[in-house]
Amino acid sequence: MAFSMHSHSGEFCPGHAKDNLEEVIQTAIARGMKTFALTEHMPRMEDADLYPEEIEANHTISILLPRHHSFITHACHLRTKYSSQITILIGFEAEWIRSSYHSLITTLSSDPAVDFFIGSVHHVHEIPIDYDKSFYAKAVERAGSEEKLFEDYFDAQFEMMQVTKSRVVGHFDLIRLMAEEPDAELKSKKGVWEKIVRNLEAVVEQGALLEVNTSALRKGLKEPYPKGEICEEFLKMGGKFTLSDDSHGIAQVGTNYVKAFDFLESVRIGELWTFDKGENGDLGEKAVKLQDIRLSFRERFGLLSHCPAKFRPIDSSDPAL
Repeated sequence: MAFSMHSHSGEFCPGHAKDNLEEVIQTAIARGMKTFALTEHMPRMEDADLYPEEIEANHTISILLPRHHSFITHACHLRTKYSSQITILIGFEAEWIRSSYHSLITTLSSDPAVDFFIGSVHHVHEIPIDYDKSFYAKAVERAGSEEKLFEDYFDAQFEMMQVTKSRVVGHFDLIRLMAEEPDAELKSKKGVWEKIVRNLEAVVEQGALLEVNTSALRKGLKEPYPKGEICEEFLKMGGKFTLSDDSHGIAQVGTNYVKAFDFLESVRIGELWTFDKGENGDLGEKAVKLQDIRLSFRERFGLLSHCPAKFRPIDSSDPAL
């Protein structure tokens, strides 16, 4: 039973992602996904939090909340339309640029249409740490050193988890992406590793799921988020993992899943968790064997009737591989 708990579309995340939401769902079906979560980025709260391309387009934050509400409405429609083919979960990816975001996260997550939200950190000291090298360098300068920036990132993440109680923690070690040595061992950084262990313990204590996010692989890292040594530590704690492609368009749905399956086996993760709605509408957890996910997932598109036209015929170079 293949699934992904984290996705975006160009329809509701323009400039950052591609393709419309329905095409993303059609692609997930064609990939053999049985559960797929729609988790567009939450609205930001201040114009200072806009990204360069948004500023260049003369956008303001005034358009973001109405766009979010449109996303929820459309997602509900698509969930019903495709209910016989796939289980659609509706959520959003929370931001933690500063602690004042808590109030908006609480408001958005109280919407009865929202199943869950992903707790993520993309900013440290209010500076994006995964946008480009220039912003990352500013964050390092503000922190004082790269190692201190790592510590500050995990402190921000800990605060986010303690305050929001998110049921899924996204791309746990995203801070590695722009680092000088993104694949370097983290256990050797004593202060950083202590904070990593503290945060993993908090994930277990809160009963949250830790996301194995394959987007790290398409961005050139050797391992998904989180890297192997973190997964092994979390596994020793009895923690529960979930799986996501963090796709930003149809070309990335299921990207590097085959490589991720091999990685998960190498760190002895044989079971992953997703959410499932009961008859009363309550959101529960469901364990899925890694082998079942591997068998369900289509490395190449199977039912072309579900595949967006722009992906026909099948190209020999497949982003899932």
